[in-house]
Amino acid sequence: MKISLRQMEVFLEVARQGSVSQAAQVLAMSQSAASSAVGELERQFDLRLFDRVGRSVRLNALGEQLLPMAAELLDRARAMESFLAGGHGFGHLRIGATLTIGNYLATLIVAEFLQRHAHSQIDLHVHNTVDIVARLAAFELDLGLIEGVCDHPDLEVEPWIADELVVFCAPGHRLAQCGPVALDALADEAWILRERGSGTRASFDQAMRKLPGRVKVRLELEHTEAIKRAVEFGLGIGCISRLALRDAFRRGSLVPVEVVGVDLSRHFQFVWHRQKFKTPGMSAFLDMCRTITEGLSRSDEIVLPFVP
Repeated sequence: MKISLRQMEVFLEVARQGSVSQAAQVLAMSQSAASSAVGELERQFDLRLFDRVGRSVRLNALGEQLLPMAAELLDRARAMESFLAGGHGFGHLRIGATLTIGNYLATLIVAEFLQRHAHSQIDLHVHNTVDIVARLAAFELDLGLIEGVCDHPDLEVEPWIADELVVFCAPGHRLAQCGPVALDALADEAWILRERGSGTRASFDQAMRKLPGRVKVRLELEHTEAIKRAVEFGLGIGCISRLALRDAFRRGSLVPVEVVGVDLSRHFQFVWHRQKFKTPGMSAFLDMCRTITEGLSRSDEIVLPFVP
């Protein structure tokens, strides 16, 4: 064969990093060795896989076509290596989770997975939906757990479990004593919301599209805990997943506000690249996620840590 797994590994990392030097650092090799690996691959077939733009490199059309094949080849090679080594563990998994899932579910699921499969390794990347989708599309992640809508043509989406956003306020807020309220009653409220690009914000904007006038956003924050604190301090009202609020509701530090005629339901979802080889590790992780939600109707019913 003219190509080697090492060449494919370097090619894939350069594509991910957009830089030969950064790829070399990730792979613990010299920049010259990484550059030689890519250069030799291109010379062997008399073609170009990257466009050079200053100090950075960018996949061209041919490189884009090679990318999923290289990713699959390396995934299959690692699965073979694990099998030949006795099948202990599932190697290295790269999981992406949006913030609600990452902060309240994924960390505990990952911990349970690693307890069961001690020879495995997981990198957990927690960010908003836009970031997770982009990384999945670039083969930088193996699997995504998201709470937003994903319509990327290269990604496969599978519903996981229903989730519900809930409007909430501090116990001393006037809405805490009102009972169910109409959407119009929220027109003059100050809101503490997640940032644009998050699945929670997209679901909120969709649900509130019939609110009279524009939503009065007082603060945009990236983390649900920061939003909860701001609402507790009386800076406004919020809207995040009931999963993130269940402990606060039990303590009484925050109060749900029932809004009549507004659909705040959504789904947590699994996402992966359509051309991604589904490794045994991915399948095992997906099976664990499905098992912990089996028979449940909504995310805030999940009890963690899970013990079968």
